[in-house]
Amino acid sequence: MSDQYQAFSKSPIGKFVIKNLGLPAPLELDRFESATPVLKGAVLVGAAPNSIFSGEIAQVLSNIHANSYAGNNAELQQAAAKVGLTVNAFNEGDKESKFKAVVFDASGIQNSEQLHELYSFFHPIARQIQNSGRVIVVGLTPESAPTIQQAIAQRALEGFVKAVGKEFKKGIAADLILVDADAATNLESSLRFLISPRSAYVSGQVIHVSKANVLDIDWAKPLAGKTALVTGASRGIGEAIAHVLSRDGAHVICLDVPQQQADLDRVAHEIGGSTLAIDITAADAGEQIKVAAASKGGLDIIVHNAGVTRDKTLANMKPELWDMVININLSAAERINDYLLNHSGLNENGRIVCVSSISGIAGNLGQTNYAASKAGVIGLVKFTAPVLKDGITINAVAPGFIETQMTAAIPFAIREAGRRMNSMSQGGLPVDVAETIALFASSASTGLNGNVVRVCGQSLLGA
Repeated sequence: MSDQYQAFSKSPIGKFVIKNLGLPAPLELDRFESATPVLKGAVLVGAAPNSIFSGEIAQVLSNIHANSYAGNNAELQQAAAKVGLTVNAFNEGDKESKFKAVVFDASGIQNSEQLHELYSFFHPIARQIQNSGRVIVVGLTPESAPTIQQAIAQRALEGFVKAVGKEFKKGIAADLILVDADAATNLESSLRFLISPRSAYVSGQVIHVSKANVLDIDWAKPLAGKTALVTGASRGIGEAIAHVLSRDGAHVICLDVPQQQADLDRVAHEIGGSTLAIDITAADAGEQIKVAAASKGGLDIIVHNAGVTRDKTLANMKPELWDMVININLSAAERINDYLLNHSGLNENGRIVCVSSISGIAGNLGQTNYAASKAGVIGLVKFTAPVLKDGITINAVAPGFIETQMTAAIPFAIREAGRRMNSMSQGGLPVDVAETIALFASSASTGLNGNVVRVCGQSLLGA
């Protein structure tokens, strides 16, 4: 469904009304296009003294051939020189230069007083970031900091990034990557994602990177040779996930209930995938999934996307509505995971990606069943992650207001509020969720395990 207000905001009268009434003015966000550079525009790089991830940041920028700039920072210049990254000089007084992305290594901040480094770097260039730009802060995971003082300072980075995401506007996203002290080589997939248009609707988020094996991949086709299965793939977000995973090289098995066979066939035909029409709540669903993937070399990626809503206030909710939502949204994923993990149903370095919801984080009126199920999905990720073996990971995305058939059915006033109550002043698109799932599905994301990333444009709900 099109956003009529956003269209109105681009018209001459719309611009006049919005400016004079102080209304939100949503910009059209840049989104990923195939065969285009990771970053279209210049990137400004900075670092606090004694930061430990500048070398790896420079390596990623070199790998993506970024047009890089830096101020008078000897440590950063040396790190760039070691990896062959050409860094252009940037003078603080230069107000003409504009940047598509700004990356700051804050891992060297060792106490609260040194948080002034954030102010010193960002204050002069706060107005020099382009529309749909990126602010990325890289910090040290507080739990791996050697002192309490540094742990406190590194935890403070999260508040800074969330505030920047709300202040800078213009479709600018601000995010934080927290990296374990020994996990610098696992940083690349997260930095590539957040610096690119793939992360258009991801802002105010924290991605935790831990130590894991590093796998060589083709960044143009990061899922080449992989088999993925997406539940609820016949339409909406599931359809978008299937398309993005296929674009990235995977063979996608599209799963949905038999009643959706026609749409399922359509999606599979569009992407050259295959179909599996089953009920995921069936006792043998996990076994059927394993069998379907066997002919494709086994299952590498499973995306638990299928879900339903049956909204009623708790006082008016019938028991069958409660049970249906919990069973489809949560229990089915639990049972399928249990079967696959206990019956060699996932290949080595397999990926489990779950779709939660902002409702599972903040709750929502009339959605006690749905909110419980989606909060349970977060629990499924958090408590499964530590026990996984053989390089298998599990992560989740939590969408906010996404433009789908479901949200199109919401009453007008509530729909408009949902669209505007975020830092981007607009709803997201199904592809925004799919791109974030593709990050977690990537073979390069070995260091991402147990993450929950909201795809909500930094919604005010649950913020």
